[in-house]
Amino acid sequence: MKHNQVRQIVFPLLAALIWGTAFVAQDICSDKIEAMTFNAIRSYIAVIVLLLIIFIFDRLKKDKPQMTAAEKKLSRKQMWIGGICCGTALAVASNFQQAGIGAGTDAGKAGFITALYIVLVPVFGLFFKKKVSLPVWISVVLAVIALYLLCINGALTISSGDMLLLLCAAFFAVHILVIDHFTQTVDGMKLSCLQFLVAGILSTIGMFIFEHPDWNAILSCALPILYVGIFSSGVAYTLQILAQKDSNPTVVTILLSMESVFAVISGAIILHQQMTGREYLGCVLMLVAVLLAQIPNPFEKKKVIE
Repeated sequence: MKHNQVRQIVFPLLAALIWGTAFVAQDICSDKIEAMTFNAIRSYIAVIVLLLIIFIFDRLKKDKPQMTAAEKKLSRKQMWIGGICCGTALAVASNFQQAGIGAGTDAGKAGFITALYIVLVPVFGLFFKKKVSLPVWISVVLAVIALYLLCINGALTISSGDMLLLLCAAFFAVHILVIDHFTQTVDGMKLSCLQFLVAGILSTIGMFIFEHPDWNAILSCALPILYVGIFSSGVAYTLQILAQKDSNPTVVTILLSMESVFAVISGAIILHQQMTGREYLGCVLMLVAVLLAQIPNPFEKKKVIE
C-alpha cells in the first residue's frame, strides 16, 4: 500500500477513533458548560497545541521550499482565506450541534442526524463537479443504515432541535468540502491551526452575547476539556485535513463516520453500556461500508487503460 493510501485511510480512522472515544469527556462537560463557551475553550487549546507542533516541525525540516516574495504573499492569502472559511463552517456546525442537543434532541437521534453529512458531502460535491463512483454511493447508503441501527431507538420525528442538527450536518458537509478545496494549495497543520483560531474567536463572541460563562464550572471540567481540546480538536481535526489532501472527500467522510461505531464501543467499555443486537449489526454494516468505499471504480480503471 502506498504512503498516500495509508494516510488517506489510517488518518481518518484515527480521527474517528479519537472523536468516538472523546464522547465521555464531552458528555461530562455538556452537563456543566454551555455550548459556545465549551467550543471556544477547546478551540484555543487546539491552537496552542498546533502552534507547538508547527514550531517543532518547522525546526526539524531540513529542505524548506524556496519561494519568491510574490509566492509567499499568495500562499499567505490562500491560508487566511482557507482558515476563515474552514473556521467559520466548523464554528457554525459545532454550535448548531450543541444547540440542537440543548433544545431537547436525545443524543442517539442527534448522532444520526449529524452524521447525515455522509449523504450531503457527495450531494453537495456534485455541484462542484466531483464524481462519485457506484461503490461509494452504495457505501453511503449502507453507512446511513448502520448509523440508524446504532443511534435511533425511537420514532424519528422533526422538532426544533432536529432542525438545528440538520443545519449542523449541512455545515459539517460544507466544512469537509471547503477543506478538500484548500488542502490542495496550503499547509494542512497551519490551516488547522487557523481554522481553530477563527472558530474560537467566533465562539467567544457568541459566548459573551448569548451565554454566561461559569469559570468554576470550567475549572471543574479542566481534564475533560484538555482531552477534547488536545486530542478531539487539535489532533483529530488535523488528521482529517491531512487525510483529505488529494483524497476523495466522500470516501474520507465515510471513514470519519466510523466515529459512531467507536462511540458505541467506548460507551460499552468506559460507561459499561451494553450494546444491543441491532447496534452490533450497525457496527458490521459500517465496516462493510468502509471496506466497499475502498474498491476502485472498474469503469474508471477501464477508461484509464484505454
